[in-house]
Formats: sequence, structure tokens, C-alpha cells
Amino acid sequence: GLSSELDEMGSFVQAKAHPRWLWHAIDHHPGKVLAYVFGRRKDTVFLKLKALLEPFGITRYYTDSWGAYERHLDAENHRVGKENTQKIESKHINLRTRIKRLVRRTICFSKTEQMHDLVIGLFINRHEFGRAI
Repeated sequence: GLSSELDEMGSFVQAKAHPRWLWHAIDHHPGKVLAYVFGRRKDTVFLKLKALLEPFGITRYYTDSWGAYERHLDAENHRVGKENTQKIESKHINLRTRIKRLVRRTICFSKTEQMHDLVIGLFINRHEFGRAI
């Protein structure tokens, strides 16, 4: 079966008081993005990502120790640890390098959630799926 790495990456909209999270999943072996969603760092947003992943028939999940994963993934299919999430962490570095508004200390930021999600979504669609939205 398919195995997937899941992780979330934080940024902010307008000010650091307004966090925005990119939750995404990649295929563990080739490292291709399977699905992504934007929102808060809440279980409800993770459940949206999980619903997008259902058609893939994933049998193994690799994550960090964030509680939403432990609450909503079956323990026998879930492995926690940084040794199996290196590809998705590498994607985070690439995103932060290429999209200035994702850098933690920057003067470049999104003024609206819609613009934030569009810029990052367009980048992912272009570089991961080879097409624009």
C-alpha cells in the first residue's frame, strides 16, 4: 500500500497574531505532493486533509508528534518520528526559500487569507503538479 508523510507548516497573515497553516501530505517514496489544505492548527483542518487522502488508500502514515495525528490516525498505521519525515521537511525548506512570505522573519507578508492561500497554492500546483490552478 501507499505510505505518506504528513506535516504542517506555519506562517501568518497580516500579523503574527493571525497564524495560517499549510497542512500537506506527500507520497513517502517519490516525495510527490498528494494533497494540501490551509487553515488553523486545529483538528478540523487536519480532518479535511485526511478526507482528501482517502481515495489514495494510504496504509502507512509518517508524522511528527502533533496531537491531531495521534487522535485521528489508527495507531497500527501511524509512525511518529523525524527519521521518516525528512522529505516533507525538505519541501518546507524549499517553500520557505522560494516564497518569501513563508520566511519566519520577513517584511513580505499576505494581507488576506485568500491571497496567502492563492500564492502558496499556485506555487504548489505549478511546481508539484506541473500546472496552474
